[in-house]
Amino acid sequence: MTDPQPPVAEPQYKDRTFRSSGGITGGVLLLALGGWLGIDALIQGEGRTPWLAIAGLLLAVPLVVAYTVRPAVYANEERLRVRNPFRTITLPWASVSGLRSGYSNEVFTQSGTKYQLWAIPVSLRGRKKAARRKSQGAASGDPSVVNARRPGQPDSLRAPGDQIMDDLRELAEGHAAAESAQGDPEVRWSYETLVPAVVGAVLLAVVFAFV
Repeated sequence: MTDPQPPVAEPQYKDRTFRSSGGITGGVLLLALGGWLGIDALIQGEGRTPWLAIAGLLLAVPLVVAYTVRPAVYANEERLRVRNPFRTITLPWASVSGLRSGYSNEVFTQSGTKYQLWAIPVSLRGRKKAARRKSQGAASGDPSVVNARRPGQPDSLRAPGDQIMDDLRELAEGHAAAESAQGDPEVRWSYETLVPAVVGAVLLAVVFAFV
């Protein structure tokens, strides 16, 4: 009798991660400022001030984290995972019908549901700068402007957010038919963000009403 063969492990694909460095930096600065003011109010405050500080921190800290530090987009050959302020959406590539860049970056499912990509902000200023570089390069006969961008290679003539969206479209078009990219969208609410914020809001209302 031959020994049984060990099960073959399914291939794992490393995520490409996209986040807003500006948003994270702003969020960390806001958290530092809020923490300094809140701790000072807890130590030095009198009357209901410490309670207001506690309630304010419980409400503000989760919201600041949700809108600045938390957002991220993870993409590999199987699926797109979007971590927005209050939800995490997992989209196998077969469930994605398209990605759109306008005044915000969005992904659409086959059923028509739209999700915004908070971690990939749109920079109108960046688009204008990229368009200006492109027109200047075309006027000077720069071959890098005339030649099309190679897949997977950076394009200095595109705004960073638009280039990321181009990369995600290439992943969607190239892997939507793969067996490992099949499945339905999954949405999970971020209760670890929502619950503290709701508690802080309720405590703040109670302090204003009764303390």
